Amino acid sequence: MWVTADGHIRQELLPDGRYDEARGERRSAYTGRYTVTGHHLDYVDDTGFTATGDIRDGVLFHEHLVLYKEEQA
Repeated sequence: MWVTADGHIRQELLPDGRYDEARGERRSAYTGRYTVTGHHLDYVDDTGFTATGDIRDGVLFHEHLVLYKEEQA
């Protein structure tokens, strides 16, 4: 699970190549599939919209968002 510093956006990258992104109280605001090549991610949401991301120094830079790995309890 990756989250923005304010916790408003939460992106779960599932092991089956799917992702589920929540925004505020809206669960599954965006869903789709992703692929990883090295530290680069390519996303295609279920409507066909595409986006990219890169993980650098443990931080996920996803388009204009900066997300941090959520610690598992």
